[in-house]
Parts: sequence; C-alpha cells; structure tokens
Amino acid sequence: MKKYKSIQTVVESPLVNMGPIKLRQPLPSKGLENVDPFLLLHHYGPYAISEFNNPFDLGPHPHRGFEPITLLFKGEQLHRDSLGNEMIVKAGGVQWTTAGRGIIHAEAPTKAFVKNGGDLEGIQLWLNLPAKSKMITPNYQHLKKEQIPQITSKDKKVAINVVAGNLEETFGLIQTQTEVNVYTVNAKENGCTEIEIPKTHQSLIYLLDGEILVNNSQVLSKGKNQMVTFNQDGSLINFSAKKESNLLILSGVPIKEKVTQYGPYVMNTQTEILEAMRDYQQGKMGYLY
Repeated sequence: MKKYKSIQTVVESPLVNMGPIKLRQPLPSKGLENVDPFLLLHHYGPYAISEFNNPFDLGPHPHRGFEPITLLFKGEQLHRDSLGNEMIVKAGGVQWTTAGRGIIHAEAPTKAFVKNGGDLEGIQLWLNLPAKSKMITPNYQHLKKEQIPQITSKDKKVAINVVAGNLEETFGLIQTQTEVNVYTVNAKENGCTEIEIPKTHQSLIYLLDGEILVNNSQVLSKGKNQMVTFNQDGSLINFSAKKESNLLILSGVPIKEKVTQYGPYVMNTQTEILEAMRDYQQGKMGYLY
C-alpha cells in the first residue's frame, strides 16, 4: 500500500535584496540550506516593466558546476550566452542551462517588452551537478510553452506541466544530468489531485500565488508559508486549491556530496572554486559582450 510523504519543513518566502531588485528566496533560508539536489530557488516578480522601470537586466556573468534554470510565468526575456545561443523565452517557457565547466550568460526583458510594458515573473533554480559531471561540456536547452507536455487531473481542474522527468508515463523533453522531476502547476479553485513521487527523491512544493492545502494538513498561501519539503518516507503527495493557484513541484535523487559555493560557482572544494575564478579571468569560459 502506497504511503503519503510526511511534511518535513514549512518555509516562508521572505523578500531579499539582490542588487536593484527584491525577490523571494525560500531556498536557502533559515534552517534550510538546500533540498538536495536543489540549491537555490529565487521567485522574482511580478515586476511592472517599462522604459521607466527595468531593474531585471542581468548583464554577462559566469557559472560553473551546476545547472541554472529559468521558468518564466509572465513576460518575456532575452537569453544570450558564450556558446552563441540567443533566445527569447516567453511566458510558460523554460530555459535550462548546464553550466558544466563554464558558461557566461546574460538575461533581460526584451527591448520590445520594455517598450510596450507588462509584468515579468519567473523562478530561477540552481540544480547541483555531481562531482563527476561538474566539468562536462556546457549546454543550453529551451522549451516553448507549447512544447511542454501537460497532464490534467481527474476533476479537470488541475493542469500539470511536465518540464523534466516524468509523471504517469508522460515525459518532459529536457535532458537531465541527474534523476529529477520539475512540474509547474495551475490549479483552479477547488481543484485537487494526488501525485506520485519516488521514495528515493527529496521533494518540495513552492506556491507562487493562491492558496492550497497540502496532504490535508498544511495550508500554503502567498506572503505566509509558501514552501513545504517532504521526508523520504512515502511516495505520494496531494493538494487541493482553496482558490486558483500556481505552484512548482520539484523532486530529485539527492547527490549527497559536499558543496562549496562562491558567488556563481558551485563546486566540491575550495581549490576548485579558485580554479573557476582563475579560468573565468583567463577567458576559458568564453566571452560575451
């Protein structure tokens, strides 16, 4: 008989300052360093972008040793990187960068979007890579909204987009380096569903907006408790929406390796961090202007 995963932690999503912008950071947060293999979750926006207000313009910067992932919910962004990729990511789309041994990228709302104005909202995830994969060849994957397979709940009120991994034999198109599931979810009011997640996975639910009841016991609402993590003691979770809600569900097999992080680099030792800094300065991660 399948068992529900018990709730491990309940986390608020406080606003933090990141240069000129404020964003929500439930991971890492007080008492919760990571949900291995996920190291960081930033929820940015919604920002009202215009020619007079455009704080979310991230110029060229390097990464090594992990996978920075952007899930865009509102607006559109231009991605450029040192591999030569130049892509417009629109609402509902995903960009999945495997930094590997090193990549330089830049993200910003497109010029047309800034000129016309509108709301920008997204989530950036940092997904760790195991030591054996930290220096692999960098790669970039982009999915448009219409390329992401969707599953609908029995009550037809919950739509689950399978970005990566699989659910009910529906497979995401992202090629992953480790065993992970990434789902974005829209739940209409009173919609409810049950999701099976392997017992071997660490897992979490993050609420972007709305209000949901998780495992018939824990309420998540925006501005209060916005994220729950689960123990590896079962294979099921469920939720019901008290009002229309958007959420993110993540799970993955933990890597269980020491993590040494400095700024945009995630490695296993301090020496590897120093090597990353040197390689970037010497142009070994490429160039982007």
